[in-house]
Amino acid sequence: MIIHKKIISFISLCTALLFCGCVSLVEKAGQVLDGSAFAEKKIAIYQNTEDGLEAAEINNKAGESFLLITIDKYPMMKLRCSAPNENGEIYLVSLEYLGGSEQGWNEYTLDLSGHGSFTGGENPELTINREIENVQISKGRIHRFDTRITGTEALTALRNRHERIAAIVEWMISLEEQNRLTIKDFEKYWKPFLFPELVSKKKRPALWEQEGDAHIKNEDIRWNVGYTERVFPEQLWPVRNSGTLLRDWEDALSWIYLEYEWENIKEMLSRRIILQRKK
Repeated sequence: MIIHKKIISFISLCTALLFCGCVSLVEKAGQVLDGSAFAEKKIAIYQNTEDGLEAAEINNKAGESFLLITIDKYPMMKLRCSAPNENGEIYLVSLEYLGGSEQGWNEYTLDLSGHGSFTGGENPELTINREIENVQISKGRIHRFDTRITGTEALTALRNRHERIAAIVEWMISLEEQNRLTIKDFEKYWKPFLFPELVSKKKRPALWEQEGDAHIKNEDIRWNVGYTERVFPEQLWPVRNSGTLLRDWEDALSWIYLEYEWENIKEMLSRRIILQRKK
C-alpha cells in the first residue's frame, strides 16, 4: 500500500512536470506501472552531440534487439529500428510519441516503413533513407484529466486526430517556406494566425475582420466565420469553426509541431551522422 501511494505521488509530480515540457519523467512513471521500464535494457549507446542525437542498441526480455533513436530537440519522439544485419542495414519499425498538455497527454505508436544503415564498433555511423512511409497508428493511450482511454476508442480518436493534424500542417507548410523553429517560436508564430480570437488586437492578422463577417459560438468562443473562409481551405472550415482545431492545438501542440518538423527530421537523419560510443 505504501509503495502504491509512492507511485501515485510520483505520477502526480510527473504530471505537473509534463505541463512544463518534462516528458521523460512522465513516461518513466507510466513505464513503472505497466512494467515496460524493466522490459528493455540498453547494451550500447552512441551519440552525436552536434545534432543532439542518441542511438541506443537495446535488448528486451523476449530476446529481441532494436536500435532506438532519440533527438534532444524532439523529446516527444522515439524512432525504433530493427537491429542491424550483417551488412549494417536497419529497417524502421515505428515512431513512438508521448506528449502532454494541461489536460493530460497522448501516447501512440505509428508504424513506419523505411530503411537505413548503422555501423557500431570503433567508427559508428548512422544514416536513414529519407523515403520514410507512415503506415498507421497501431496502438495508443489517451490521458485526459482523470480519464484514461485505451483500446479501440483510443485508436479511433488518435487516428482521427492524426488525419486532422496532417491536413492542417500540410496547409501551413504550403503557405510559406518551412522555417526551423523551436516549439516555443512555433507556438508564438502560428497561434495568432490560427486563432486570432484568442490573442490581443495588435497581434491579429490583417485579414482578421471585415464588414459583414458572420460569427458562430463553439467551445465558448465566437469564431469569425468570415476569417475562416478567407484564410483556411474549405475542408478545414468545420474543423476551425467547431473548435476542434483549438482542442487539437491545446491537447497536442507538440504533436502538431512534430508533424510540422517531420521533413526537417528526415533531412537530418538522411545525412551521414558520425557517432561516438558512450557506453
